[in-house]
Amino acid sequence: MSYEENSILCERVGAVGVLTINRPKTLNALDTPTLLQLEAALTDLEQDDAVRVIVITGAGEKAFVAGGDIADLNSRQGLQHYEEFAEVIHRVFRRFEVSDKPTIGAINGWALGGGTELLLTLDIRLVAQEAKLGLPEINLGLFPGAGGSQRIIRQIPLCRAKELMFTGNQITAQEAVDLGLCNRSVPRAELMEATMKLAEQIAQKSPLTLKLLKRALRDGAEMPLGAALAHEQAIIGLVLDSKDAHEGCSAFLEKRPAQFTGK
Repeated sequence: MSYEENSILCERVGAVGVLTINRPKTLNALDTPTLLQLEAALTDLEQDDAVRVIVITGAGEKAFVAGGDIADLNSRQGLQHYEEFAEVIHRVFRRFEVSDKPTIGAINGWALGGGTELLLTLDIRLVAQEAKLGLPEINLGLFPGAGGSQRIIRQIPLCRAKELMFTGNQITAQEAVDLGLCNRSVPRAELMEATMKLAEQIAQKSPLTLKLLKRALRDGAEMPLGAALAHEQAIIGLVLDSKDAHEGCSAFLEKRPAQFTGK
């Protein structure tokens, strides 16, 4: 599958859907047409029952997403920005965050501004050792406005999040791992191989259980502990009504690999 101007490349490799933001001449900067194409590609993969895990990366060796299109941003006033860009990027990023399919970021290069904000919506993040991350909006007289200011304070210590946003400083891949923004760093030449290996491992699990687990985690994170525990209790009951749960238990008892179908 491909989209207008090939801004987004979308392919399926076995049970893994791979999205590539393909604007290397602009360091994969995000503008409205690119975001809409990214949303359409995500919809395609979500509706494809053969796809169990979604990977997202950037084209080229320099950038995952180096941010938004600054010239485009500078051309708008507040209400126009709110209506024409902010609503789109918030909707698209939220789509990744709430997707029922596990998402993995292969952060192949600079993830600045909108790139880090997109990274924050993904379930798992592998980062090239050569990559740099950051939220430099303050240097433009702005602050992260695609959900980043709210997501990052829920994922790393508040004082560290404030330092990143107040200074606009970039951090290395290892610093991102140490902060908990990324799972692990690998050499860029090995990034996609490591990402696909992880994606394929997850794709072997029950897609139904993964979907319900993601919902339990997502909803529970916004609940008081007592309510979250009750929610978990209800969700695991739904899982035990599935064929996959009993297939998994039977396979364990029979000492054979489980064959999960999502039923």
